[in-house]
Amino acid sequence: MPSTGMKLIIAALAFSALMGCDDKQAALAPVTLDARLQDIYTRTCAACHADAETGAPQTHDVAAWAPRLSKGAGILLTHMVEGFNGMPPLGQCVECSADDLTALMHFMAAPDKDAKNRAPE
Repeated sequence: MPSTGMKLIIAALAFSALMGCDDKQAALAPVTLDARLQDIYTRTCAACHADAETGAPQTHDVAAWAPRLSKGAGILLTHMVEGFNGMPPLGQCVECSADDLTALMHFMAAPDKDAKNRAPE
């Protein structure tokens, strides 16, 4: 079984593939979480990423996520695992693997799949 460090490296590489390898970030496609990850998002991530008063980048706010994504997959994953500024280590998701964190981040950084069906605010 791979070590935690190896899992993080693999997740960072997978994340890099999702984000693209060049300096310009390709537009992220909307993401749908499976039931397990949706439950994790609701229990952990949404506490900060669905409340603008926390200062965390809001879920599906592509502009707020852009500067974070531009730092690169390795830095972003390190921040998620170790915590950064107001974000606690693992985003308080003690059961999350590096792959889970990457999937959740991709979901939050991507546009809302239902945005085209919503009226402008």
